[in-house]
Amino acid sequence: MSILKKGTKAPDFKLVGMDLQPITLGDFAGKNLILHFFPLAFTSVCTEQLCTANGEENDYASLNAEVVGVSTDSPFVLDKFAKENNLNFKLGSDFNRKVSKAFGVLYEGDFVGMTHFSMRSAFVIDKEGVIRYSEVTDGKTLPSFENIKSTLDALSKK
Repeated sequence: MSILKKGTKAPDFKLVGMDLQPITLGDFAGKNLILHFFPLAFTSVCTEQLCTANGEENDYASLNAEVVGVSTDSPFVLDKFAKENNLNFKLGSDFNRKVSKAFGVLYEGDFVGMTHFSMRSAFVIDKEGVIRYSEVTDGKTLPSFENIKSTLDALSKK
């Protein structure tokens, strides 16, 4: 499995939103999109990742960008997670693991008996659907919010 790199056309995707409505790449045409993949809702590092992204929302909006959090949790778990953490962006369920696999971030190893979940990662996709930033962490480390913002800043100057 190969992680999608900068300069690659992002694959079209379809996630199930917290409201059970589809979330697709096409929904963000004309905008920059930040995909935050995370392993499991309600875990400490995942909560920190999504709450940090939530705190950056105004900066992202000023850079014509939206955030979508992606995990293999069910949409019902994601809805509860978003409400408990006052998240202001969409979370998409990749319950069938197709999107994580397409982006090359599906963890298929064994972590304390759990397998097949999204690796902690972030992608910035520009308004033409091209990946402009790609990062996969060691799982304990947050993606670089500074690098995400600088990528978006550079895109806003084009």
